[in-house]
Amino acid sequence: MKVLAVTACPVGIAHTYMAAENLQKAAEEMGVDIKVETQGSIGVENELTEKDIAEADGIIIASDKEVTKERFGGKPLIVVGVQEGIRQPKELIERIMEGNVSVYKGSMPSAETVKQKKKDKENPIYKHLMNGVSYMIPFIVVGGLLIAIALAVGGEQTPGGLKIPEDSFWKQIESLGAASFSFMVPILAGFIAVSIADRPGLAPGIIGGYIAANGSFYGSEAGAGFIGGIIAGFLAGYVVLGIKKIKVPQAIQPVMPIIFIPVIASLIVGLLFIFVIGAPVAAIFEGLTQWLEGMQGTSSIVLALILGGMIAVDMGGPFNKVAFLFGAAMIAEGNYGIMGPIAVAICIPPLGMGLATFLNKKKYQPAERETGKASFTMGLFGITEGAIPFAAQDPLRVIPSIVVGSMAGSVIAMLSSVGDRVAHGGPIVAVLGAVDNVLMFFVAAIIGVVITAFMVNALKKDVAVAGAPAGSMAAATDKEETHEQETVVLKEEELEEKPSITQLTDITTPELIDIDLNGQTRDEVVDEMIQTLANQGALKSREKFKEAILNREAESSTGLGMGIAIPHGKSEAVTKPAVMFGIKREGVDWNSMDGSEAKLIFMIAVPKDREGEDHLKILQMLSRKLMDDSYREQLMNCTTKEEAYKLLKTIQ
Repeated sequence: MKVLAVTACPVGIAHTYMAAENLQKAAEEMGVDIKVETQGSIGVENELTEKDIAEADGIIIASDKEVTKERFGGKPLIVVGVQEGIRQPKELIERIMEGNVSVYKGSMPSAETVKQKKKDKENPIYKHLMNGVSYMIPFIVVGGLLIAIALAVGGEQTPGGLKIPEDSFWKQIESLGAASFSFMVPILAGFIAVSIADRPGLAPGIIGGYIAANGSFYGSEAGAGFIGGIIAGFLAGYVVLGIKKIKVPQAIQPVMPIIFIPVIASLIVGLLFIFVIGAPVAAIFEGLTQWLEGMQGTSSIVLALILGGMIAVDMGGPFNKVAFLFGAAMIAEGNYGIMGPIAVAICIPPLGMGLATFLNKKKYQPAERETGKASFTMGLFGITEGAIPFAAQDPLRVIPSIVVGSMAGSVIAMLSSVGDRVAHGGPIVAVLGAVDNVLMFFVAAIIGVVITAFMVNALKKDVAVAGAPAGSMAAATDKEETHEQETVVLKEEELEEKPSITQLTDITTPELIDIDLNGQTRDEVVDEMIQTLANQGALKSREKFKEAILNREAESSTGLGMGIAIPHGKSEAVTKPAVMFGIKREGVDWNSMDGSEAKLIFMIAVPKDREGEDHLKILQMLSRKLMDDSYREQLMNCTTKEEAYKLLKTIQ
């Protein structure tokens, strides 16, 4: 039995790799051969080849954004949300093993297949919405940060609040931020339509979103806002789908997606919004905004409780995203007091669970304590998904704790008039100067984190090391060799053989760093780095590992762009997980996606039996850190191995 999977999420950091890891582990336990393609923040990794697909018995797509399915025509296919990949990996694999899956027919499925696909797809409306949100978020973040920086540096106190003088340089920066904000609703609508109807939906969706955001089209001072954008996106998508079903002469078919479909759909969506939909939706949105702005006292507390609970209850799922989108829309309307409580609530679940593992280690197994460190770090950067591993393992204790903590922090932030000018959360936004009333932001967050940590620890029971039942070691006497003791010893040995990787320097040493690579071509650099790995005892066979590296390169280049390459190989020739880091100052052609030459090169070597555990963890750690322009510059400027090693210590 061979199963393939594709995992993806809008952000491409947490859910993508968690789903991939859990599917890998479940398949290993069930004795199933699996290959998982991840479509994360660094692009497609472990890409499925035509040979893989031809040999597969079934495919699982666990994604909250649109994933192209045409290549899987004729194969049994399951399409679910990424959460199912995280929480129900065994059930998904079992469905393929039992043959309880419909065969995907490609671009022209039968009516029966369409019906079955709808059953396989969980909440397609949410998936389409999240596709739009994932493309919209960068515009909100750019706009919010530019405006926040302009106000912080160039703003002057006036009777009407903090304002930037019209003749100031910073007024131009504020205008750039406002321009970025203006794209929010059109991009949201456009990519909702793309998720529904593919590329032909893009133009009608963006045009509809633009009309939704500009009330002048239908005689309203206020536009229809994000609600109108969502309606425009879904309307455009389904109108395009309807036009696609119209039978036309074969001579016209090639130009249908380029000319006829976009033009006709844009006319339909635009005219419907101008004459039918726009004004009523704008009135609703304007009324909603005024109601929120007028909330005082008890009513604002209720709103904060609702928003805090929604953010925490599913940690990046539908409720979380609805609350987040609501706060982002209020930013665009100039109301920063809604996003402030949301920004506080966003960071409380991961920070709270991280703190809980620090405060009482007896209640958590070694793997959970390591996860706690990662969770705490993710919380600092406003990534709520950091709490998911804890909630998935113990939902009855963890979810109520994080919900109560987030609600408490959200209410304190609301009552303290904490504002946030950027559609993001966590301490990072406060550090960047995007938060109003920074002191109370931290007070609210700290109180919520402490409540979560103490509540979850009060609910949890102590566990023994390596997952043995609590008290089992104490119950065993010197004369009694119990089964529990044997199990604990075995598990401790396994932990020694397979230590958890929590930071890059767990598997990198100064001896695995070369700040001046000599190779002039990609293959020469590969040989040079493989030789270093072999010298440090990480490889049994240089030839076999090189074969694994080049096979991966043949599938698609590991040149990620921005001067980065991450060649990696999973092979039985690898004796232990290791990462070799090299600098090629003048660059080497790695066929990178953006055409840049690779200068910072990380070679990942992973034993075949640990590919699911370590490969994705290492990629995830590297991908997050290497997105930082200043960090890449610091690495390039290293003049000694020790200096480079010190920087690599920060990758975790």
